Amino acid sequence: MRGTAPRGNPLFDELRSVHRMLRRDLAAVRRLADAAAGGAPARDVRAGVAKLKTNGPLFQLRVNCLSYCQVVHRHHHNEDESLFPAIVRAAPHLRTTVAKLKADHQQVADLLDQVEGAARQLGAKDPAPRARLVTALRALSDHLLEHLAYEEDKLEPVLAQWKTWPGRR
Repeated sequence: MRGTAPRGNPLFDELRSVHRMLRRDLAAVRRLADAAAGGAPARDVRAGVAKLKTNGPLFQLRVNCLSYCQVVHRHHHNEDESLFPAIVRAAPHLRTTVAKLKADHQQVADLLDQVEGAARQLGAKDPAPRARLVTALRALSDHLLEHLAYEEDKLEPVLAQWKTWPGRR
């Protein structure tokens, strides 16, 4: 269904803008996973995770989740609380799709926990935490890239019909 929204659709453009930032972060996640898998020093891998956490909206979600003040968390929170209920009202046939998207948001939070836990355990002698980190980084990247594409594909037809976000005048 991709491509049904007219060019310049501000609602879909806003959604895609946030998704572009996430995709940029996920490219960095993949590079970090490859470096870890290739045997990069533990301190370099931990520094890479720390940089993602401070510079990337994806990881800022995890660092600041209680305040809902970072862009990704706000994005997911707004989707869960405002956009998704409005989507279901406008297109009840998407109820199952919305439930999947909400579950994906929780899975992203769980994957971030795994990445952080493995990064904290990284050491020079034990290869197990490094393997867990590589697996967690790749799982996060795979899952979130799939989520973003699915969300855009399924929601674009509804967003193409709207003039404003739910709750805005």
